[in-house]
Amino acid sequence: MTGKPTAYRFKNMRKTAIVATAWTGAIAALGLSAHSLRADHALRCERCMAEDAYFLQQAPVGDRFDLSKVNLSYMTQGYGSPHVNESVDGHPLTIAKTVYATGVGTHAVSTLMINLNKTVSSFHALVGVDDETNGKGAVVFQVWADGHLKYTSGVMRAGDPAKPVDVDLTGVKSVALLVNAGAAGIDFDHADWADAYFTLTPNHDGLPQAASVPVEPPRMVVPPINPLPEIHGAPIVGATPHYPFLFRVPATGIGPLHYHAKGLPAGLKINSSTGIISGSLPHNGRWDVTLLVNGKRGHTQRRLVIVGGRHKLALTPPMGWNSWNVWAGAVDQQKMLASAQAMISSGLAAHGYQYVNIDDTWEGPRNKAGFITTNHKFPNMKQLGDDIHQLGLKFGIYSSPGPTTCAGYPASYRHELQDAESYASWGVDYLKYDWCSYQGVAVGTGTEYYALPYWIMRKSLDSVNRDILFSFCQYGMGDVWKWGARAGGNCWRTTGDINDSWGSLIGIINAQAPIGQYNGPGHWNDPDMLVVGDVGWGHPHPSHLTPNEQLTHISMWCMFSAPLLVGCDMTNLSPFTKAILTNDEVLAIDQDPMGKTAKRVVYNPQEQVWVRPLADGSHAVALMNTGFQPLKVTATWKQLGLSGHLKARDLWLHKNVGTHMRAIGYVVPPHGVVLLKLWR
Repeated sequence: MTGKPTAYRFKNMRKTAIVATAWTGAIAALGLSAHSLRADHALRCERCMAEDAYFLQQAPVGDRFDLSKVNLSYMTQGYGSPHVNESVDGHPLTIAKTVYATGVGTHAVSTLMINLNKTVSSFHALVGVDDETNGKGAVVFQVWADGHLKYTSGVMRAGDPAKPVDVDLTGVKSVALLVNAGAAGIDFDHADWADAYFTLTPNHDGLPQAASVPVEPPRMVVPPINPLPEIHGAPIVGATPHYPFLFRVPATGIGPLHYHAKGLPAGLKINSSTGIISGSLPHNGRWDVTLLVNGKRGHTQRRLVIVGGRHKLALTPPMGWNSWNVWAGAVDQQKMLASAQAMISSGLAAHGYQYVNIDDTWEGPRNKAGFITTNHKFPNMKQLGDDIHQLGLKFGIYSSPGPTTCAGYPASYRHELQDAESYASWGVDYLKYDWCSYQGVAVGTGTEYYALPYWIMRKSLDSVNRDILFSFCQYGMGDVWKWGARAGGNCWRTTGDINDSWGSLIGIINAQAPIGQYNGPGHWNDPDMLVVGDVGWGHPHPSHLTPNEQLTHISMWCMFSAPLLVGCDMTNLSPFTKAILTNDEVLAIDQDPMGKTAKRVVYNPQEQVWVRPLADGSHAVALMNTGFQPLKVTATWKQLGLSGHLKARDLWLHKNVGTHMRAIGYVVPPHGVVLLKLWR
């Protein structure tokens, strides 16, 4: 995040080609290579190995080996890419008006692992926030040696003079250079390791060499397929009376399955073969419906609450798919329909995923009357909407309140009502509204400056006879969580665009800690779309997140009550990706009808503990290891606000793990999580 108010699309993919790997034995069924975890725990691309050879040829000057000569393709960070002898935005390294000729410019949250092989005696640097942020940003620099914290700068803010780093590394095998956010988010956290170098030991044998964070096997199991019918997904849904209603009952089990519903309001009917409930609600109200599903091996039932009224959408966080993180500008109508069909065939729809959303680059020019048209990639938008609805799924679209979208296509400025009418005629159920070029025409001050365009589109959407879930995409500017609900939003982005790196992921997780109280049924904080599976923004590749990082990603989004919008290639889901996206015990945390967000109760450089109350009186607890070595993470009842003898269940291992009193703890893999449910 550069800190500029404009939206940015993901430009700098992490260069490290660490392929998500896995262990032998049971998890081979996840489709992960059994030989892909070698001694260094990671598989690197040919380019990275070629770069290693190049950097190892760089001879040090005397006994000094500059940090800039390390292979920075292994560095992960929350935005952009690291720059040699420049800031993250490509300017001279400048801290408190002092310019430095050498060093590395990065961005929180940043991690660089370096193998020293006992050839280094010390590390030296001058650290601080780069002046290019114009007085904004706060970071913490840390140096870890063989898993022990050797240096921390404390919180450093823009304008602070550079602090010296002098760390004795005699006998140390590996060092980690970290930059953490010094405030709630990572905006403007442009961090410089200026004049940074290692002092080599006399007669050293080899040079410092960058390395990837060790990859541990994913801490999860995939249970055998349950032949008995089970019903999943949201336990409560809402709609406006007399508007089109659509809900596909998410159910699994050996089929064919047959669906029935007791207590449906007048105006709704269920298709016994597909489980699709359609029609319209007759009036405001609340109906307790009993869903029944019969299969070859048995039957099941579950309660579904249907709420009729104005602005009753998203009573639980929306679940679905968006095109941007995999296809970006390469999206077209055929890919959209294929993704919708894959949501059914892969089984994701049977676990509660329902929205199929186009992102940017579908737009054509406006006609003489001012109505938006589609471009050649989308020859028939109405037909696409009909095809998606025929599957029992919902259809989403994208625009901007400015004159153009982030990709430069026509947007909605001064055509809001016309666009709302077009969306309704096409059968749109979800609108992602991206700030983009609006800054060039924005008026007002304070909250009005940020809220006005969203309020205008909200009024336009309210004027059409169709429910359209409204998603604000404006990156958390102006503390959107404080006014988003009043402006008519159902969810709002809280951060800049995510990418598939640990720096981006942990930065976004940390940014959610102080804003959870603004979440609730109908209005949700949105930490951005999921980056598991094959992503790539037009050039698909397996996610650069390790398997445990992906488990942390899914776990924490569910702890946050966040929208779950898959961003990968739906037509090419690996068994591992499908397994982490369809863990119903984990998804039930996200879809809990109470809608309370987790609270962070333990926070230090190596570990975090989060706790969330659930509607049934139980609590979800996440034990997270943010370090780079296995670590025992413990939560006490005092920290969690609990008491007494509590039963525990591990939601990724799908098993009860005993009764505990006063505390619970587990060894958690690097960048991994243990997700528990506790109850009396």
